[in-house]
Amino acid sequence: MLSRRRLIQSGALAVPTLALGSWPASAGAAGTAALPTTGVVPQQLAGFDTAMKKFIAERDISCAQLAVAKNGKILLARGYGSYTYARYRRLVQPTSLFRIASLSKSITAAAIARLAQDGELTLGTPVTELLGLSAAADPRLANVTLWRLMQHTGGWDRDASLDQLWADHTISAALDAPLPIGHEQIMRYATARKLDFTPGARYAYSNYGYMLLGRIIAKVSGMSYESYVRQRILAPAGITRMLLGRSTAAQAFAAEVGYESQYTRKSVLDDDGATVPYPYGGFNMANQDANGGWLGSAVDLVKWGFVFDKAGPVLNAASIGRVFAKPEIGVGSGGSWYGLGWQVRANNAGGLNTWHNGSMPGTFGFLARIQHGVSYCALFNRRQEGDAPSFGAIDGILGTATGGVSSWPTTDLTSRYF
Repeated sequence: MLSRRRLIQSGALAVPTLALGSWPASAGAAGTAALPTTGVVPQQLAGFDTAMKKFIAERDISCAQLAVAKNGKILLARGYGSYTYARYRRLVQPTSLFRIASLSKSITAAAIARLAQDGELTLGTPVTELLGLSAAADPRLANVTLWRLMQHTGGWDRDASLDQLWADHTISAALDAPLPIGHEQIMRYATARKLDFTPGARYAYSNYGYMLLGRIIAKVSGMSYESYVRQRILAPAGITRMLLGRSTAAQAFAAEVGYESQYTRKSVLDDDGATVPYPYGGFNMANQDANGGWLGSAVDLVKWGFVFDKAGPVLNAASIGRVFAKPEIGVGSGGSWYGLGWQVRANNAGGLNTWHNGSMPGTFGFLARIQHGVSYCALFNRRQEGDAPSFGAIDGILGTATGGVSSWPTTDLTSRYF
């Protein structure tokens, strides 16, 4: 089957007009020459661009972004590839929107930290009290606090049971509830079952725990989850493009890229039983909101990382300290730990490296804040599938590119994109 980029190149997709940007004179076989690009790459940071183009070509990626920053200044902002919206071919811009999947978790955790900072809640409060959940099925649920939800020590283990955010058909059948199911049905299903382990005993990544955090943000703030985050968390950081994504291609935003996967699934959006492309109805974006539902660009995300550099209008110093605090279970065998929406490790410069990836069908992203004030984000419109090369390799690739910079530019691109 031809990839989306191959279809565009072969003329099978209508392309009535071109967006402004750098379009290659000849788009032949997959490779760096076939990729249109937009944005700014200073000569000193050309190594990043070269590494990204190689990564993209090896994985046949049609849409990607990269942003690099240092000491609060955006230094590189690049869009790669093209997509089709309303029959028009559009270049990926540095501000184009991608699903960011679990990069959303640092945003949700920051919203909880802000509510605690404002005295609206305390992080040691059990989720049962905040959401009125019954602990009848497992009394240990009463010991699941906000700390434990954010640090993935709440007691749910998707490898031992299931990932509630990706089990729509199972939950629909168990509750005899029609599709699409929503947050209430997911919570009813999960609350009626035992935890997989004692809260606080160990780490197990839980999308469900972050979904619960979104419901807490809405209940405590009196606003929708999206409204609270956009108004109280993102806007004070100067970020206004980000918003929650939608499930189908027909609902996509004009600035949003298309998503690609070799897999199909039975739709979770209705009971018709239709087979759909996995990224478009194989899961419900509305349910993913606090766990992985945001759309954003690479420049948005490196700017989001600036929130954690020092006290500011979003979080004070005490809240930032809470975000990166070691959990009660201590440090993992590799020397890292999970804070509040971030992976964390001490670095050689006496500070902390913090990072996270995001992955769902049609999406992969990576965001990191490392030593010497450097940060970077890469976003892609597909993830590793089958025997394709690893997408997680982007971590080491961008780290190597950082080490290859002999002098850093001083020009700040932030005002160009914000």
